[in-house]
Amino acid sequence: MSRYQDLVDRILRGASDANISFTQLRGLLVKLGFDERIRGSHHIFTKSGVEEILNLQPRSSKAKPYQVKQIRNVILKYKLGEAL
Repeated sequence: MSRYQDLVDRILRGASDANISFTQLRGLLVKLGFDERIRGSHHIFTKSGVEEILNLQPRSSKAKPYQVKQIRNVILKYKLGEAL
């Protein structure tokens, strides 16, 4: 199992939203085909065919739990986890 598939599984389980690394989450979105723009501490992700715009900011080295939940909802809605 690839590290990205493992990360998707952790996100979909939803048991450890507060313990997801920001760097890993950012890498996953890039791997899923999202385009990234950076404005200050904001990392803004867009993708053709996905109407949501994901705006992430790191909290120390971790992603914010509510942002992990937003990503989980996008992965489920657009079935993006199957692409890995």
